[in-house]
Amino acid sequence: MKFKLIISTILFSQLAFSQLADSVETKKWTLEECIDYAIENNITVKDASLYTNIAEIDLNTAKSARLPNLFGSASQRVSSGNTIDPITSDYVTDQNFSTNVGLNSSVVLFQGNQLNNQVKQSQLLLQQSQFIEEEAKNNIVISILQAYVQTLYSKEDIAISENNLAASENELQQAKAKLEAGSISLSELTDIQSQAATNKYNVISAKNNYQQNIIVLKQLLELPPTEDFAIESVDGDMELINIELNSVAIYNNALNNLPELKSSELDIEINEKALDIAKGAYLPSLTLNGALTTGYTSVLNSSFRDQFNFNLNPQLALTLTVPIFNRNRTKNAVQTASINIERAQLQKQTTEKIIYQKVETAYQNAISSQEQLIAAEASQDAAEQSYDLAQKSYDLGGISTTDLVLSQNIYTNAQQNYIQAKYMNILYYQLLQFYQGNDIKL
Repeated sequence: MKFKLIISTILFSQLAFSQLADSVETKKWTLEECIDYAIENNITVKDASLYTNIAEIDLNTAKSARLPNLFGSASQRVSSGNTIDPITSDYVTDQNFSTNVGLNSSVVLFQGNQLNNQVKQSQLLLQQSQFIEEEAKNNIVISILQAYVQTLYSKEDIAISENNLAASENELQQAKAKLEAGSISLSELTDIQSQAATNKYNVISAKNNYQQNIIVLKQLLELPPTEDFAIESVDGDMELINIELNSVAIYNNALNNLPELKSSELDIEINEKALDIAKGAYLPSLTLNGALTTGYTSVLNSSFRDQFNFNLNPQLALTLTVPIFNRNRTKNAVQTASINIERAQLQKQTTEKIIYQKVETAYQNAISSQEQLIAAEASQDAAEQSYDLAQKSYDLGGISTTDLVLSQNIYTNAQQNYIQAKYMNILYYQLLQFYQGNDIKL
């Protein structure tokens, strides 16, 4: 009896837990939530932010190169036989112990202005890394937008496919009744059965496409495979979106807003600084060196402390280095830097062309999708009316099952064309908003 009570308790607990889990609704993500989450968690974006961190370190390194260095040294020496004492410079023949310590420092006073130009170049590289990070964020925003809209399309396609399946199953039941009544032939029944099977296949295919798109979205968001995920639906039919600006105006806005062009412009300045750095090698360099040394030797009879104070030896030196010939290294570096400037200028032109191509393509697709949406909506309305009439006529025996199936297929194609045009219109309009620097939202 006690054993049965334990089993009953366990089963009741499992049932209660299962009901509780089923009652927890899966979170539905909006497009804005997906974008915000991806910007914070996507691996590609995180990797781009690390380049910014590296650029900050490189800038600190360039600034620190203008500071003096300082290092210490110490040595202990034991000698016997004929040798020169390193402290007194006397000639000794007995065993001798000596200690040497010192501090050395140097600072570059002038080096063809290379150090200052390296700092300026590092500052430009830091700015460029920030634009590269921003570009990575923009790329993930576009990827999220495309994947989200595609998922919306596949989600609505499931609803259409399920409605068509329900309609064909209802028609199949009616056809079976008509066959029993002798009002239709067996071949007509098989036409309806074939259509119902096709619609069932379409439901399975639509659900699979939806799950594939969900996987793409989850990967962009870096969500674990086991986490439940769903998206918010777009309520009702979307109104026709009006595009107010022409493609040239949108392109000009994109040039001012997109970070890839700003990065290309900075690349020219970075290479110009590289040219200044290379030219700096033609000029002399001036370095200030300082040292403070002392030591102890067993040759002298004074104490360790006294010798360290007595043997203090400060040194100061100015070193002027004049380049005369370095096997054409400087000349070749200057030529290479000049070529890199030209390449950066060409790369900027290429970037402008790519931006124009993206904007123009999105603009033309937006205009085309508007026209397609108008035509698809009219086609869907007409196909729906035709299908309704076909169903009524079929119920009255006015048309064959072949005509009914044909009418349903036409209506199905019209529905799919409509939702495709609808979501393409949404996608390309949002892309145009993005290129103008506006927020993306549904």
